[in-house]
Amino acid sequence: MRKRPQFGPLVFFSLALVLCGYFAFAAIQGSYGIFRRVQIDAEIETLAAERDALRAEVEKMANLTHRLSDSYLDLDLLDERARDVLGTLRSDEIVIR
Repeated sequence: MRKRPQFGPLVFFSLALVLCGYFAFAAIQGSYGIFRRVQIDAEIETLAAERDALRAEVEKMANLTHRLSDSYLDLDLLDERARDVLGTLRSDEIVIR
């Protein structure tokens, strides 16, 4: 009598290999995988740099606002802003464009 081949272990190991491949793929390419993590870290760095630039701009604007306030008036800054807005010149100035 011939012995029939056993397909149980072959099916088991094939299924285990397919599942390992699926989970490895998901760990690398999935929504929460390694590549997505690298993208998120790069986005965090970009947004942090943008945030720092905006904070610097806000500090600059706060300084200019303070220098033009009623309690502290910088006449040179006031003169510069008025000339810029109105487009005026003094008679002793030369314009270079």
